[in-house]
Amino acid sequence: MIHINLKLSLFALFIFISSFYKAQEITKTKFGKGLYNVVAEDSSWSMKFGARFQTLFIGEWNIHDSLGLTESNSKFLTRRARLKFDGFAFNPKLQYKIELGLSNRDISGASTYTSNSPNYIFDAVLKWNFYENFQLWIGQTKLPGNRERVISSGDLQFVDRSLLNSRFNIDRDMGAQLRHHIKIGNTFLIREMIACSQGEGRNVTSDNYGGYQWTGRLEFLPFGSFQSKGDYVGSDLKREEKPKLSLAFTYDLNDRAVKSRSNMGSYLVNDVGLYETDINTIFVDAMFKFKGFSWMGEFADRQAEDPYVKNSDGTLTGDVVSVGRGINTQIGYLFKNNWEIATRFTQIELDKKVTGKNIENQYTLGVSKYISGHKLKVQSDLSYLDVVDSKNNEVMFRLQMDVHF
Repeated sequence: MIHINLKLSLFALFIFISSFYKAQEITKTKFGKGLYNVVAEDSSWSMKFGARFQTLFIGEWNIHDSLGLTESNSKFLTRRARLKFDGFAFNPKLQYKIELGLSNRDISGASTYTSNSPNYIFDAVLKWNFYENFQLWIGQTKLPGNRERVISSGDLQFVDRSLLNSRFNIDRDMGAQLRHHIKIGNTFLIREMIACSQGEGRNVTSDNYGGYQWTGRLEFLPFGSFQSKGDYVGSDLKREEKPKLSLAFTYDLNDRAVKSRSNMGSYLVNDVGLYETDINTIFVDAMFKFKGFSWMGEFADRQAEDPYVKNSDGTLTGDVVSVGRGINTQIGYLFKNNWEIATRFTQIELDKKVTGKNIENQYTLGVSKYISGHKLKVQSDLSYLDVVDSKNNEVMFRLQMDVHF
């Protein structure tokens, strides 16, 4: 009986594979442009589907003194795995984007504030071009914060973003954004963005605590737009024939924030529930590209009305808001064989009186091979983290393969 069932199972598998083989279709979609792209016969909607993943190796060594390297550790992991859907609904002026995360790193962070559910949804947003150069965004997506955060994790110049981003970024949130751009003369481009969001990050299902988060950003492009939106792409893969520059300023107010890093970090818990304080964050950043050379710089500053978390009677809980400042600058050159060498310097200066943290300086050297631009690439970087007045410094090596379909 087992032998007969095995034969039947193999026969069924053969029929399934044969039918799949005969049913396969040849698509005109090029590598990296999405797995599937469809438009309704009456042009009332469209959808493009894509997928990507990153396979990463990390090796770390702690340096305790001048005698050598100790306490090493290493790991392989799927850093990111994403599914992306975008297109238009009813009218080409009403666009949508959905992005879902699948890896453990993507979906971690479940809590009572997210109904103890995995954080699958990254983006779920409608973009309505309702009048001339005005766009209204509604849903969950990235806020108009620091440039490095808005750049897709698949379009980075290094294996991952800098320490400045991990300490100060304002990431994604649920709300509405109004965006506009204007051109002055033949080339000068100005973009304005205003956002109102819940202020507690993505996938929150609980009621809003405290107030809301307000974000405004201005961008100035004196030499006109970059090729293929290159002001939000790491490296000069398009080899700009003329110098291109983008300068930007962002101000973010999280009114009565309840998390340690504006809408990021941990909730500020006290004896009556959640501690509230206004948190202000400022970003100044720039991107420059010309003939394979690229430079990006960022400055961040975060302050709070009262960074010390207190109970109802005024006693301290021991938790604080992560206030301070940081700078990040990186330079790269892309050779004609699509190899790139890049360097990065990051300095984080959290307020030591509040956080107890020393100044951190990180130096990074990166080497990348772009096989098919950012859609298929191999990247590696070597970083040295120097913690001022500390014997606990760190060396880190990373190697990553990035694939986008």
